[in-house]
Amino acid sequence: MSLNVPGLVVMGLFYVLILATGIWASMRSKKEEKKCKGDGMEITLLAGRNINLLVGIFTLTATWVGGGFILGIAEAVYNPTLGLVWALMPVPYVLTFFLGGFFFAKPMRENKYLTMMDPFQIKYGNVLSSALILPALVADVLWVARTLVSLGCGRGDPGNMGEETVKAPWVGKLEGQDVGKWIDDFMVLALGGLAYQAFYQRILAATSYTQAQVTCFASSAFCLVLGIPSILIGAVAASTDWNSTSYGSPSPYERGQAGSVLPIALQYLTPAYISVIGIGAVAAAVMSSMDSALLSSASMFSSNIYKNIIRKQASDREMMWVIRISVVVVGLAGTALTFLDNSVLVFWLVGVDMSYTIMFPQLVCVLFFKVSNGYGASVGYILGMVLRLLSGEPLIGLPPAIHFPGCRPDSDGKMIQYFPFRTTIMLMSLVSIVLVSWLASIIFNKGLLSERWDVFKINRRQAKAGAVPTAALEDQKKKDPAVTQQLLSTTSC
Repeated sequence: MSLNVPGLVVMGLFYVLILATGIWASMRSKKEEKKCKGDGMEITLLAGRNINLLVGIFTLTATWVGGGFILGIAEAVYNPTLGLVWALMPVPYVLTFFLGGFFFAKPMRENKYLTMMDPFQIKYGNVLSSALILPALVADVLWVARTLVSLGCGRGDPGNMGEETVKAPWVGKLEGQDVGKWIDDFMVLALGGLAYQAFYQRILAATSYTQAQVTCFASSAFCLVLGIPSILIGAVAASTDWNSTSYGSPSPYERGQAGSVLPIALQYLTPAYISVIGIGAVAAAVMSSMDSALLSSASMFSSNIYKNIIRKQASDREMMWVIRISVVVVGLAGTALTFLDNSVLVFWLVGVDMSYTIMFPQLVCVLFFKVSNGYGASVGYILGMVLRLLSGEPLIGLPPAIHFPGCRPDSDGKMIQYFPFRTTIMLMSLVSIVLVSWLASIIFNKGLLSERWDVFKINRRQAKAGAVPTAALEDQKKKDPAVTQQLLSTTSC
């Protein structure tokens, strides 16, 4: 792809404009913070829980409709081994937002948590919650890598319109033997997003539970509509005779550039001004997702690890520096991963896979099962991680040690699990958390083991969980003011 100087200049001006807007917004926010009364972390990370409804809808939508969403859909539709039937992203995301609005927004917002990890820290303690936070942080790093790959794919050269002929079956097909894998992919995308801190960043910033619900429902509609352009571009690319364009032969797929098919199509199949606008839109989408992933990881590390464990008496100024350093470290880690692969789908699926199989059952149990405790959470965590590793992952070259029903080699000789194994692992992890927690409760409540062997102090923690949420938080505040100062909303702007 040749370099187009006008397009490069336009992109440079776009980023300068974004930078200037960010500097202006930062200066303005500092003035607004002086008018707010409350915890500095709450103001910094959640905008004082006073985010405007429209801003909340647009930012939540922009978080999901990022570069990975736009380029990933086009890549799936264009890829002759996949097609439209495997471009699942828009529909599962509608389910993500509806489930989040109906079930997850209420306990998270009404308990006034600061991050997704707060309920784990309150119920399980600092040690176990520190282990549980690792998959969430890794998922955010993979999110950063995904958005950076999207940005790299988005650099293109505006070219000329090419002739289109129907060459490839872009709709794709779903064989009976592939149904299990399709269901598994659908569930991963639909439920995996519910275990991302970026989702709750907007939920917790809403002024009320009702506003959080409206934000989720409105964003679901936008996600569905905004997936259509990527589908159309992928279909056009799949139907194009590339030999009749200036791109030439072989096709992007044969050159291993399927992940960049959207900017390639804009470059060689559209007028110059359309290409510049399209690539600018991709860049904007990438930046919107990038800042969400960086803020998400910085929120969890600074609040749940640094503030609550390492330095409980850290000042607001110190925490601001911790947040900045966290953003830089996560950004560098994500950048390093981009050298390993150039497919948006790889980082997308691996990241959401980790959230689905490991974090989602943990989140469900800590929010909706009062019996859950540290013993069950530990067993579920280890079981989920071990089973997932033993199941293999062809996207990163990890062969399976466990062959679920239907496991067979693909055209490249790689062993692929066609059984919904990730959903199976998620359910096994969830059941193990509940079952082991219940057994541990019986053992200690019946006095079968002395309380001095109760390392997770489940009797005391279950007493807190059974009380009114606010009372539990007040009790936590008395025992450790530094931990719960952030969990209570004392902000007024």
